[in-house]
Amino acid sequence: MKRSSLLGLLLLLTSVLHVKASDYKYIRVGNENDIGTKAVPGYALMGGGTDLDEAFRFLCEKVPGGDFLILRAAGDDDYNPYVKSLCKMNSVATLIIPSREAANDPKVADIIRHAEAVFIAGGDQARYINWWQDTPVKDALNAHIAAGRPIGGTSAGLAVLSEFIYSAQGDAPDDPDLRSSQALANPFFSRVTVRREFLKIDLLRNMLTDTHFAKRDRMGRSLVFLARIVQDGWSPNPREIAVDEKNAVLVESDGQARVIGSGRGAYFIQVEKDENVCRADTPLTFRKFAVYHAPAKTQFDLKTWSGSGGTSYTLSVDKGNVSSTQAGGSVY
Repeated sequence: MKRSSLLGLLLLLTSVLHVKASDYKYIRVGNENDIGTKAVPGYALMGGGTDLDEAFRFLCEKVPGGDFLILRAAGDDDYNPYVKSLCKMNSVATLIIPSREAANDPKVADIIRHAEAVFIAGGDQARYINWWQDTPVKDALNAHIAAGRPIGGTSAGLAVLSEFIYSAQGDAPDDPDLRSSQALANPFFSRVTVRREFLKIDLLRNMLTDTHFAKRDRMGRSLVFLARIVQDGWSPNPREIAVDEKNAVLVESDGQARVIGSGRGAYFIQVEKDENVCRADTPLTFRKFAVYHAPAKTQFDLKTWSGSGGTSYTLSVDKGNVSSTQAGGSVY
């Protein structure tokens, strides 16, 4: 082969490899080498908004001196210096996985497998589902959970931790949030997109998680998500942990949880069997939902679904209108 032809072939192969190269980004601070440290399970469920130092320390304490990994689908490495300043870790790193191609790169899954603690950042949960579902990333995360290692998430990162997920897949880019009024008016509205079985955390089975809760008035749409889970035959009695902005629910491996932060707290919701009307183009009628409002410092047991220090009340939906047994009729 002539030298010019060989050079041309090499340039072509280089170009093809460049096009097909995975576009993930990995930014790490601290020790370049991983270390194996003993991990203890724990789950940090953060509602979004201002990050809570205590929630990150909770994850760090489960893996003292280990390797802490932040996962994102977009963004940068701004969590690296923040976590590094809070915790004495071997390393803190951010892994940005912005496509299915990146999620299928074996190197990406290998990075996740070597982390002792994982935190999924906020953003857009549709990207997490569209890009990470049924890839080695999903497999590596579930292996991490099965190995008893801690994991947490905020906002979209929390939304994908439970068995049932509001995937936001019906939303176009830059659309405003799905509003409670839209969902209550039509439980089968195209943007009511509930998915399941992304991650497998035993304590969050049969459960939905929602975020920015009272701050963005998401109670109505969450009730619709739960009603759809029942209507679609996924579960007769699903539960939900809904966390407000500036709050977190910190869950131990035995199901004991505590609420921290300065927002409205968390809401533990459970479907109770009754008559319901959940069909397309018809406002939701669904009775009833048992709610436990847990402000900061409240304790809650996920296994017995009971708490101390909070308030119990019932919500019902009649033709798209939500009513409450609380004084004044407040749904929050």
